[in-house]
Amino acid sequence: MAFAYQLLIPFVSHQFDTMKNFIFTALLLLTVGSLAAQMPNVSLKDLYGKTVNTGELLEEGKPMIISFWATWCSPCKRELNNYAEYYEDWQDEYGVELIAVSIDDQRTANRVAPYINSVEWPYSVLLDPNRSFARAMQVNNVPHTFIFDGSGKLIWQNNNYSDGDEEEVEEILRNL
Repeated sequence: MAFAYQLLIPFVSHQFDTMKNFIFTALLLLTVGSLAAQMPNVSLKDLYGKTVNTGELLEEGKPMIISFWATWCSPCKRELNNYAEYYEDWQDEYGVELIAVSIDDQRTANRVAPYINSVEWPYSVLLDPNRSFARAMQVNNVPHTFIFDGSGKLIWQNNNYSDGDEEEVEEILRNL
Protein backbone atom coordinates (compact mmCIF):
# COMPACT_ATOMS: atom_id res chain seq x y z
CA MET A 1 0.00 0.00 0.00
CA ALA A 2 2.81 2.45 0.89
CA PHE A 3 4.33 1.71 -2.51
CA ALA A 4 1.07 2.74 -4.24
CA TYR A 5 1.05 6.08 -2.39
CA GLN A 6 4.63 6.70 -3.43
CA LEU A 7 3.61 6.14 -7.06
CA LEU A 8 0.62 8.47 -6.77
CA ILE A 9 2.42 11.39 -5.07
CA PRO A 10 4.29 12.59 -8.20
CA PHE A 11 1.14 12.19 -10.32
CA VAL A 12 -1.06 14.10 -7.85
CA SER A 13 1.65 16.74 -7.37
CA HIS A 14 1.89 17.24 -11.16
CA GLN A 15 -1.91 17.48 -11.46
CA PHE A 16 -2.00 20.05 -8.66
CA ASP A 17 0.72 22.15 -10.35
CA THR A 18 -1.16 21.92 -13.66
CA MET A 19 -4.39 23.04 -11.98
CA LYS A 20 -2.57 25.96 -10.26
CA ASN A 21 -1.15 27.06 -13.63
CA PHE A 22 -4.58 26.79 -15.26
CA ILE A 23 -6.27 28.87 -12.53
CA PHE A 24 -3.49 31.48 -12.62
CA THR A 25 -3.77 31.77 -16.42
CA ALA A 26 -7.57 32.02 -16.28
CA LEU A 27 -7.43 34.78 -13.66
CA LEU A 28 -4.78 36.64 -15.64
CA LEU A 29 -6.90 36.50 -18.81
CA LEU A 30 -9.98 37.70 -16.94
CA THR A 31 -8.03 40.61 -15.46
CA VAL A 32 -6.51 41.61 -18.81
CA GLY A 33 -9.91 41.27 -20.50
CA SER A 34 -11.60 43.54 -17.99
CA LEU A 35 -8.83 46.13 -18.30
CA ALA A 36 -9.07 46.05 -22.08
CA ALA A 37 -12.79 46.79 -21.88
CA GLN A 38 -12.14 50.08 -20.08
CA MET A 39 -11.35 53.32 -21.87
CA PRO A 40 -7.67 54.21 -21.38
CA ASN A 41 -7.07 57.14 -19.07
CA VAL A 42 -5.04 59.74 -21.01
CA SER A 43 -5.07 63.55 -20.73
CA LEU A 44 -5.56 65.33 -24.05
CA LYS A 45 -6.33 68.92 -25.02
CA ASP A 46 -9.24 70.15 -27.09
CA LEU A 47 -8.88 72.94 -29.68
CA TYR A 48 -9.35 75.56 -26.94
CA GLY A 49 -6.60 74.18 -24.69
CA LYS A 50 -8.97 72.58 -22.19
CA THR A 51 -7.68 69.29 -20.75
CA VAL A 52 -9.93 66.30 -21.34
CA ASN A 53 -9.46 62.97 -19.57
CA THR A 54 -10.24 60.17 -22.03
CA GLY A 55 -11.25 57.86 -19.20
CA GLU A 56 -14.28 60.11 -18.71
CA LEU A 57 -15.40 60.28 -22.35
CA LEU A 58 -17.94 57.49 -22.25
CA GLU A 59 -21.30 58.51 -20.81
CA GLU A 60 -23.60 55.84 -19.40
CA GLY A 61 -26.32 55.04 -21.88
CA LYS A 62 -24.80 56.99 -24.80
CA PRO A 63 -23.04 55.33 -27.72
CA MET A 64 -19.71 56.88 -28.66
CA ILE A 65 -17.72 57.03 -31.89
CA ILE A 66 -14.03 57.82 -31.54
CA SER A 67 -12.21 58.42 -34.79
CA PHE A 68 -8.44 58.89 -35.00
CA TRP A 69 -7.33 61.06 -37.91
CA ALA A 70 -4.66 63.49 -39.15
CA THR A 71 -4.65 66.52 -41.42
CA TRP A 72 -2.23 64.80 -43.80
CA CYS A 73 -4.57 61.77 -44.15
CA SER A 74 -7.00 62.18 -47.07
CA PRO A 75 -9.13 59.11 -46.21
CA CYS A 76 -9.42 60.41 -42.61
CA LYS A 77 -10.74 63.77 -43.73
CA ARG A 78 -13.09 62.16 -46.25
CA GLU A 79 -14.45 59.84 -43.52
CA LEU A 80 -15.05 62.61 -41.00
CA ASN A 81 -16.48 64.97 -43.62
CA ASN A 82 -18.96 62.25 -44.62
CA TYR A 83 -19.79 61.50 -40.97
CA ALA A 84 -20.52 65.22 -40.50
CA GLU A 85 -23.37 64.93 -43.02
CA TYR A 86 -25.00 62.20 -40.91
CA TYR A 87 -24.05 63.39 -37.45
CA GLU A 88 -27.06 65.51 -36.56
CA ASP A 89 -29.43 62.68 -37.53
CA TRP A 90 -27.29 60.16 -35.62
CA GLN A 91 -27.47 62.35 -32.53
CA ASP A 92 -31.24 62.74 -32.79
CA GLU A 93 -31.97 59.08 -33.54
CA TYR A 94 -29.31 57.23 -31.54
CA GLY A 95 -27.94 59.77 -29.04
CA VAL A 96 -24.41 59.12 -30.30
CA GLU A 97 -21.46 61.35 -29.51
CA LEU A 98 -18.54 61.55 -31.95
CA ILE A 99 -15.04 62.63 -31.02
CA ALA A 100 -12.34 63.12 -33.65
CA VAL A 101 -8.85 62.62 -32.21
CA SER A 102 -6.08 64.24 -34.23
CA ILE A 103 -2.72 62.50 -34.11
CA ASP A 104 -0.98 65.40 -35.85
CA ASP A 105 2.41 65.88 -34.22
CA GLN A 106 4.13 69.17 -33.35
CA ARG A 107 5.09 69.76 -37.01
CA THR A 108 1.52 69.60 -38.33
CA ALA A 109 -0.64 70.35 -35.24
CA ASN A 110 -0.94 74.00 -36.31
CA ARG A 111 -3.01 72.81 -39.32
CA VAL A 112 -5.75 71.19 -37.23
CA ALA A 113 -7.72 74.26 -36.09
CA PRO A 114 -7.72 75.98 -39.51
CA TYR A 115 -8.92 72.76 -41.14
CA ILE A 116 -11.67 72.23 -38.56
CA ASN A 117 -12.78 75.84 -38.94
CA SER A 118 -12.95 75.48 -42.72
CA VAL A 119 -15.09 72.30 -42.68
CA GLU A 120 -17.09 73.19 -39.55
CA TRP A 121 -17.33 69.70 -38.10
CA PRO A 122 -20.18 69.57 -35.59
CA TYR A 123 -18.34 67.32 -33.15
CA SER A 124 -15.53 67.60 -30.62
CA VAL A 125 -11.91 67.41 -31.68
CA LEU A 126 -9.13 66.36 -29.33
CA LEU A 127 -5.38 66.65 -29.92
CA ASP A 128 -3.08 63.67 -29.34
CA PRO A 129 0.29 65.01 -30.61
CA ASN A 130 2.35 62.42 -28.71
CA ARG A 131 -0.05 59.64 -29.74
CA SER A 132 -0.46 58.55 -26.11
CA PHE A 133 -4.18 57.84 -26.50
CA ALA A 134 -3.62 56.27 -29.94
CA ARG A 135 -1.03 53.88 -28.47
CA ALA A 136 -3.31 53.05 -25.55
CA MET A 137 -6.09 52.22 -28.03
CA GLN A 138 -3.62 50.23 -30.17
CA VAL A 139 -4.03 52.52 -33.17
CA ASN A 140 -1.22 51.87 -35.63
CA ASN A 141 -2.53 53.77 -38.63
CA VAL A 142 -5.26 56.26 -39.46
CA PRO A 143 -8.10 56.47 -40.06
CA HIS A 144 -9.05 54.19 -37.16
CA THR A 145 -12.58 54.39 -35.82
CA PHE A 146 -14.15 52.79 -32.74
CA ILE A 147 -17.80 52.47 -31.73
CA PHE A 148 -18.71 51.90 -28.09
CA ASP A 149 -22.24 51.02 -27.01
CA GLY A 150 -24.09 52.80 -24.20
CA SER A 151 -22.52 50.55 -21.57
CA GLY A 152 -18.98 51.40 -22.71
CA LYS A 153 -18.37 48.11 -24.51
CA LEU A 154 -16.31 48.29 -27.70
CA ILE A 155 -18.55 46.85 -30.39
CA TRP A 156 -16.85 47.81 -33.67
CA GLN A 157 -13.59 49.14 -35.00
CA ASN A 158 -12.28 49.80 -38.47
CA ASN A 159 -8.76 50.84 -39.41
CA ASN A 160 -9.44 52.18 -42.90
CA TYR A 161 -12.15 54.05 -44.74
CA SER A 162 -14.09 53.36 -47.90
CA ASP A 163 -16.87 55.55 -49.22
CA GLY A 164 -20.10 54.15 -47.85
CA ASP A 165 -18.70 53.08 -44.47
CA GLU A 166 -21.06 55.62 -42.89
CA GLU A 167 -23.98 53.35 -43.87
CA GLU A 168 -22.33 50.50 -41.97
CA VAL A 169 -21.85 52.79 -38.97
CA GLU A 170 -25.50 53.80 -39.12
CA GLU A 171 -26.57 50.14 -39.26
CA ILE A 172 -24.48 49.42 -36.17
CA LEU A 173 -25.98 52.40 -34.34
CA ARG A 174 -29.49 51.33 -35.36
CA ASN A 175 -28.94 47.87 -33.88
CA LEU A 176 -27.72 49.10 -30.48
